[in-house]
Amino acid sequence: MEQRISKIILVGFMGTGKSTVSRLLAEQLGWSRYDSDEVIEETEGTISVLFDTHGESGFRNIESKVLVSLLESEERSIIATGGGCVLMEQNREAMLKHGFVVALTADAGHIIERVKADTSRPLLQGDIAGNVHRIMEQRKHAYDFAHLRLDTTSLSPQDAADMIIQALQK
Repeated sequence: MEQRISKIILVGFMGTGKSTVSRLLAEQLGWSRYDSDEVIEETEGTISVLFDTHGESGFRNIESKVLVSLLESEERSIIATGGGCVLMEQNREAMLKHGFVVALTADAGHIIERVKADTSRPLLQGDIAGNVHRIMEQRKHAYDFAHLRLDTTSLSPQDAADMIIQALQK
């Protein structure tokens, strides 16, 4: 693996496998692993309360602050970002500057199946299928900046992790 890469940053819509794939990558590479949503919950409070208290834009500012702190650490790490972390240009630029960015994608049907039982996602409250389709349409180009795109619809998390490691070795 290239010596200069010290961060692998996973971006993508909710339910594409970022958290699971990040765990596998960290285990296989022996690197640290951070999930920005988990860090936010540990340091700032639950995401749903933050959305209620600060609104989406306030939450995105907290998310950006956490992302920058993770990117600027010296250790080799895998970072799984929240699905909307890519919405701010400064976040996309910081990710590209600090690491190898991998966009995980999946088709809407698989995403709906993966997230339908998760009540902790504020953007999905109500009509889950309708909200997934609407947000996917809004963000259809949001992940285009990534170095690598992987469709996880028919991949196991282990297959996705293996493909990322292979891409880094090229």
